[in-house]
Amino acid sequence: MDKTIRKVTDPEEQQAETYRYWQSRPVAERLAAVCELSEAAYAFKKSFKGVAVDADRGLQRPSPLAQR
Repeated sequence: MDKTIRKVTDPEEQQAETYRYWQSRPVAERLAAVCELSEAAYAFKKSFKGVAVDADRGLQRPSPLAQR
């Protein structure tokens, strides 16, 4: 992994550098990053509203069937 640090002061150059970086990554890695960012955004949204992050998970195991 390349850990080169670049100092960019121009916002347009920074945007171009970010674009070039993501275009250099494989499609699978880009999709994984989108998934990770989406999960982080939803977690942030839920925590911001005061809802527990795992509140929408529902039952963690199948419920037993009720017999008549």
